[in-house]
Amino acid sequence: MATDEDLIGAVARGDEEALRDLIGRWERPLHRFLWRHTGGRDVDDLFQETWLRAVRAAPRFDPRRRFSTWLFQIAVNLCRDWHRRRPPEPVDTARLEDTGGDGTARVEAALDARRLLAALPEAQRSAVLLRYYHDLGEEEAAEILGCPRGTVKSRLHNALARLTALARKGER
Repeated sequence: MATDEDLIGAVARGDEEALRDLIGRWERPLHRFLWRHTGGRDVDDLFQETWLRAVRAAPRFDPRRRFSTWLFQIAVNLCRDWHRRRPPEPVDTARLEDTGGDGTARVEAALDARRLLAALPEAQRSAVLLRYYHDLGEEEAAEILGCPRGTVKSRLHNALARLTALARKGER
């Protein structure tokens, strides 16, 4: 089985099958990342734009890097631009599934999580999503975000402190 790095090299040479393979491998993780970053708004457009930019930049891909880091870096940059352009919108509760007897509690928890994440500055939200939702290490998150590891650690620390304060405020 070809590595992601081999496949993006093939994409750079015009191999459409390699592109289909890459999209198939990364569709779910990338879609989830974009969903969490935008609250589900414009996800399909951002997904498509991420892949368009990846294809255009494929000839410049450095094979010594991890493809996943490179791909998510493209997605983070698109999300940053998206957040600058879009005003915040309320969460559509009808889109959340109510599954089972504890469905109401799950919907409320999901709304709380989204509300709390939306309250974070974009840089902190990106660090939290990459580290805790996508289970990336601080070093890889730093590479994706284009900042030192210490900055990621600081953003995570500040984000968790802010989330704790907001959650406590909401309990009152």
